[in-house]
Amino acid sequence: MNKKYLMMTGISLLTLALAACSNPTAQEPGPDTPVPGTSDNQTEQSASEEQKEEGNTLPYEITTLAAGLNVPWELDFLPDGRMLFTERPGTLRMIENGQVVEEPVLAFEAPFADEGEGGLLGLAVDPEFESNQYVYVYHSYREGQDILNRVLRLKLTGQEATIDKVLLADIPGGVNHNGGRLKIGPDGMLYITTGERYEPAMAQDETILGGKILRIHRDGSIPDDNPINDSAVYSLGHRNAQGLAWHPDTGQLYSSEHGQSNYDELNVIEKGSNYGWPLIEGDEEEEGMTSPLIHSGTDTWAPSGMTFITQGPWQNSLIAGGLRGEALLKFELDEDGGASEEPSLEVLFQSEWGRIRSVSEGPDRTLYLLTSNRDGRGDPAEEDDRIIALKPAE
Repeated sequence: MNKKYLMMTGISLLTLALAACSNPTAQEPGPDTPVPGTSDNQTEQSASEEQKEEGNTLPYEITTLAAGLNVPWELDFLPDGRMLFTERPGTLRMIENGQVVEEPVLAFEAPFADEGEGGLLGLAVDPEFESNQYVYVYHSYREGQDILNRVLRLKLTGQEATIDKVLLADIPGGVNHNGGRLKIGPDGMLYITTGERYEPAMAQDETILGGKILRIHRDGSIPDDNPINDSAVYSLGHRNAQGLAWHPDTGQLYSSEHGQSNYDELNVIEKGSNYGWPLIEGDEEEEGMTSPLIHSGTDTWAPSGMTFITQGPWQNSLIAGGLRGEALLKFELDEDGGASEEPSLEVLFQSEWGRIRSVSEGPDRTLYLLTSNRDGRGDPAEEDDRIIALKPAE
């Protein structure tokens, strides 16, 4: 068995195979495209009951933290227990004392743009928030006839935020493939995923910010040790990376990435490496290019936001949201973060909540899942979109 082609436990390969596309062209929508949904509106208890029927007692209690949201994209935590989350049509929202604050923290206006996959996407809270009140966001905007993306630094005061500084602009954007994940690494730097807006050759051009993972200081300046002098580019050859996560023990960076129609990827990110799009995918190899650590083969995950679990029942597991796969993806890697000879993937909550955009781990070990069923590609249930909380069972 090829070690990069994941074995799945709990649910058969056929389950995800049913979601795969057939014979797409390079310009046709990839794994994040509309398909007939199978989402239902089951109660929170049903997920745990189904796990028990399969002989796998879920070590988490499931509740809905918030409902009726407008395409939530990312969630992060403030030191005082409040949470912030983005809604793709352009609002930054707050959760305080377990309730969504009615008024947005910030509502974006023109030249903000939310066409297709664009809009208000990534979010990260500064690790020194208590002293500087900084929050970072990634959003799409219009400049003439072009859709671009940029990274902003916001200043949060109470329940309101203002734009403090544009850190990075002119990131190629479009109706599709805007990337948008924004994370602060163990080194204190901002890491940013960008898409190639359906122009595959862009991913191989070092002079263009699209189809890359970028790295900048939190003031917008370029780190001296970036692989390309005076460039934010950290790695290249990406199609539309949607997730970033660092191994809690090794500090190694990983990314999730959408394949063209399948061959979705989990990549180990090294500074200056080229991940091959559009020249290689799956197990294909090319000199000077890095193949994925593991991939979905002919199945479709459409993996999005992800995190390593640092504590609790699933400690050290890598958890990712699945969009077209409509599931939570639980990867098990070696102790050093590599892929074993027979790496495994447990597919959880298949079609339970529909499309899952992101998953975050809170300071109290609770996992927070953001659904993405009102993005034009899902089958929204009455309460969608939602933030689902998985709290470790006593």
